[in-house]
Amino acid sequence: MPRGQLRIYLGAAPGVGKTYAMLNEAHRRRERGADVVIGVVETHGRPRTAEAVGDLEAVPRRTVRYRGGAFEEMDLEAVLARRPQVVLVDELAHTNVPGSGSAKRWQDIDALLEAGVTVLSTLNIQHLESLNDVVEEITGVPQRETVPDSWVRQADQVELVDMAPEALRRRMAHGNVYRQEKVGAALGNYFRVGNLTALRELALLWLADKVDDQLDRYRAEHEVVTPWEARERVVVALTGGPEGRSLIRRAARIAARAKSADLMAVHVTRGDGLVGADPRLLAEQRGLVEDLGGSYHQVLGNDVPTALIEFARGVNATQLVLGASRRKRIAHLFSPGVGVTTAAMSGPIDVHLVTHEEVGRKPRPGAGEAVSRRRRLAGFALALTVLPAALFTLEMPHDESSLAAGVLLVLGAVTGTALVGGMRPAVSAAVGGFLLLNFLYTRPYHSLFVDTGLNTLSLLVFLVVAVSVSVVVDRAARRTREAARASAEAQTLAAVAGSVLRGDSPLQALLERLREGFGLDSVALLERRPGAPKRPDLRQDPQAWAVAASVGRPVCGAPGEGDAEVPVDDSLSLVLRGRPLEAGDRRIVEAFAAQAALALRQERLAAEAATAKPLAEADRMRSALLAAVSHDLRTPLASAKASVTSLRSREVRFSAEDREELLATADESLDLLTRLVGDLLDMSRLQSGVLGVSPVELDLADSLPYVLGEFGAEGRGVRVELPAGLPTVRADAGLLERVLVNVVRNALRFSPDGSPPRITAAEGDDTVELRVADHGPGVPEAERDRLFVPFQRLGDSDNTTGLGLGLALSRGLTEAMGGTLEPETTSGGGLTMKITLPTADAAPDGPAGDPAPPRSTARN
Repeated sequence: MPRGQLRIYLGAAPGVGKTYAMLNEAHRRRERGADVVIGVVETHGRPRTAEAVGDLEAVPRRTVRYRGGAFEEMDLEAVLARRPQVVLVDELAHTNVPGSGSAKRWQDIDALLEAGVTVLSTLNIQHLESLNDVVEEITGVPQRETVPDSWVRQADQVELVDMAPEALRRRMAHGNVYRQEKVGAALGNYFRVGNLTALRELALLWLADKVDDQLDRYRAEHEVVTPWEARERVVVALTGGPEGRSLIRRAARIAARAKSADLMAVHVTRGDGLVGADPRLLAEQRGLVEDLGGSYHQVLGNDVPTALIEFARGVNATQLVLGASRRKRIAHLFSPGVGVTTAAMSGPIDVHLVTHEEVGRKPRPGAGEAVSRRRRLAGFALALTVLPAALFTLEMPHDESSLAAGVLLVLGAVTGTALVGGMRPAVSAAVGGFLLLNFLYTRPYHSLFVDTGLNTLSLLVFLVVAVSVSVVVDRAARRTREAARASAEAQTLAAVAGSVLRGDSPLQALLERLREGFGLDSVALLERRPGAPKRPDLRQDPQAWAVAASVGRPVCGAPGEGDAEVPVDDSLSLVLRGRPLEAGDRRIVEAFAAQAALALRQERLAAEAATAKPLAEADRMRSALLAAVSHDLRTPLASAKASVTSLRSREVRFSAEDREELLATADESLDLLTRLVGDLLDMSRLQSGVLGVSPVELDLADSLPYVLGEFGAEGRGVRVELPAGLPTVRADAGLLERVLVNVVRNALRFSPDGSPPRITAAEGDDTVELRVADHGPGVPEAERDRLFVPFQRLGDSDNTTGLGLGLALSRGLTEAMGGTLEPETTSGGGLTMKITLPTADAAPDGPAGDPAPPRSTARN
């Protein structure tokens, strides 16, 4: 069966008309003969939306009971049984009430699509997962209901329902969105012009990305290779040289001149895997690109111009930024260069050749000779000794009859010289061999003149072949050495990545791997102290530098104290001690240095996040506490105040029954207020770590009657099943009673009529496990951690019976006594709270025979 189609009406804010547009589309489809039904439509009391529903058929919703309340949800089974062609499902980000088939409404929609049903739905931009934190920063309102972007992007159609901020505010002022009593607060908070403008821009940009994805798919399916300038995309080519930062900034300025233009950086790596760029500079340039809001890409290709053009066409780029060639002018006579070749191949893509400070300078280290100076000298010496020895000492006639043998000897000498000393000595040997062959084996003998054209041609062909052999042998030897080094570097970097990923301290692991790999005594990452001037003479001054991280001994306190230094940036430097750094090893050490800087940055960000987390948690607790004081504590206080004020009034005469009822109301309200304040104080003590705990030996069979007595007749219905011979536990009597009262209260509250909670216990390994089970609606496993978050009621709308502190406080009190409190699923449905406490024999604290305190202290 083909999958159904999904059409989403996307809006920047509530009230822009998403549901209204969806209903209009439903009427249009029904008029064209489609079978259309309503799965769920939320009118929110808006008369025009209710009128738009009209006579559309609606599948009855199902009623789900949760925590004493009744909630209506879409009946997925009934919709599937009805099997319409099109179904309307409003608010796809909605979270279903626990006990429904799926946790989220978009999962219900996915099931409908799998069944072949076309779905029309609505979504606000603030519910997209990737934009959730951005929307909270803009509006100050957290959105807990989110939808994965990847799922929304799979929709067949996403239609933006747009409205100018001023028009939406006018709609609200006319009462078309909220009731009049809520309009003022909404306009002054969430629906400010600035908020709505920012949300509108987010919606437009997100939808533009969705359209880009559709355009890319269309171009790929229809094999369109020429760019379509629907949106500006600027690609900057990086070589790994120092000019990269200038090119990136220039490309960023070009992209900034076009609103919403994309900035992309690309580096072409040779397909043979050989390293040709400075990894440290590439890492810095990648960070700069990302800081400027761009993206970094790396592609393989031996032909750089072709690779750049293919990448630019693949991403539908409109402009390509390259740096001007660093080569000398004479080099352009033999090859036009990457920039000119790329411009010639670009077609409709605009190519910018940007000049920079590196133009005409000597190529960066690593781009020159493949062999060392010593080996080149050895090659020249070999050419000077082997050629004369081969031609003068061998016993063969020096005439034209031996010319072929002499040519072979010289070619062998040229090949050997190329293997030892590289191309320059080999070319010199080829030229010298050419002159010797002419001098010894062609008429007139012992002269550099040649009397016949055939001999001249033979010698010239020999010279060309000898030079070609020199170049080929040198290039093969160069590639072999580079491949071996690249393989060694790759193995080293792979080992580094493995050690870093496995370690808890990436920076330390990275430096230790560098020290071991290169046989060093110590490695230190030094950071210039704030305010220290950037003068060369301070390289020897430890007072100007701080050790950010180090391994080995002795630790260098300044760059000048080491045997080798690899600067990372203006403030960081990697200092090695133990042996000088060879030129061939510098590239891989620079890669270590770049990664060390990134690891240091990550460690500091993690430390800042760890420092900020307690502060954020404290701020959240403070905000929740203020909300609790302003609302939850006010209710019992207001009830007690009203009762006492009524009793003191002389204008009204109350009967004895009325007076008794008012006194009872005041008494109950003050008891509730006392309990709420006690919970707040205990939670504060837990947060600050100053809660006093006095553990004693307790028998649970003696404690439970006092707990159940708190609930009167309702508590007598709780079933208690404790096995005989249950060990005593070690706990604070008062705190344990507080925990049990909170847990049993929750179980009584959510247990259905006729199925009271059940309390059981079992002996474990040096522990006693006490379980309080109910057969209520239960809590999904994914939501259970939220049970223990302070001021959290998991969707419970009853704010008059508590602060949402009960389970959070109970877990904290249990852990303070050395136990645990964990939720479980009740067999047959419901929620079980498992309290694990240490036995009196296993608990190490205090004397085992301490008697339990009087029961009155348990209620303090």
